[in-house]
Amino acid sequence: MKEANDNYQGKAVKQATFPPSADIVQIVESWDNMGFNAKRLARACKIYEKMCQDKECVKFFALSGAMVPVGMQKVVYDFIDEGFIDVLVTTGANLTHDLAEALGDHHLQGHATEDKQTDAALHEDELNRIYDVYMPNSIYENMEDWIGTWKLDPKSSLKEAIWEVGKHLPQDSKSVLRICYDKQIPIYCPAFTDSGLGMQLMFKYPNINLNHFEDLNEMINKAWDTKVPGVFICGGGVPKNFIFQAMQFSPNSAKFVVQITTDAQVSAGGLSSASLSEAVSWGKINAKGESSQVHLDATIAMPIILSYLKQKKLEGTL
Repeated sequence: MKEANDNYQGKAVKQATFPPSADIVQIVESWDNMGFNAKRLARACKIYEKMCQDKECVKFFALSGAMVPVGMQKVVYDFIDEGFIDVLVTTGANLTHDLAEALGDHHLQGHATEDKQTDAALHEDELNRIYDVYMPNSIYENMEDWIGTWKLDPKSSLKEAIWEVGKHLPQDSKSVLRICYDKQIPIYCPAFTDSGLGMQLMFKYPNINLNHFEDLNEMINKAWDTKVPGVFICGGGVPKNFIFQAMQFSPNSAKFVVQITTDAQVSAGGLSSASLSEAVSWGKINAKGESSQVHLDATIAMPIILSYLKQKKLEGTL
């Protein structure tokens, strides 16, 4: 590894966990009497609390981007383990990186840079940069070797195939894939082919033809049958749209919605930055529902929301 990276050589990203916190609850109560994103984050916490309190509410969770490499694997795991997620829609990147960590590989702390020479040196060292996190090429090699140790039905639905991946992971891995299989939490990945894991399965099963439309049909049926839909969105993109388009064609649009995003240029017309109010015009969100769009880094907001919900559960209010 070149000199620019020596300070971080071999230093793994820690997959952090966050306990219940009465202090976080107190801070959230203070933010609720303020303005700007402090107020929005406090509202987000309280809306998610209402989602958990309402026994008829089905909690749809959209997870975009690559949250696992940065250290959010256990945060998402805890959301599922605590019962705060009923349906997970995510990117192939999160599944790929979750699998890597579950197999004992690690992402590495690194440096953000705009220097092509530094990135060229990383390429020579077989390190792939995700802003200030590095992913070794050896992760793909280990993944390929592991996928060859068990069998997959190449004609199954995509959800079933993803569960099958989780089924073969160590039970103590704190893996999102594993806990979704154990708890039979539906895990949908509508852009699965746009991922390292998708490519690895294609290499192993050249004739693979996983049924994406069965997943789509299931998702629409779940939205249709849900009396009280609640939606939490980390980021935006495909996971956000996959949930919202199901809401659009269902009799009950989302009653509770929270989005955590750093995309704020509404006039660009992109879905990730689109206001939650815009979604009302599509029938995706109920005009009488509660929503909060927080413009904040998810690596900050999600641990706060998780600690808040854990504390409320500890206090017996959920």
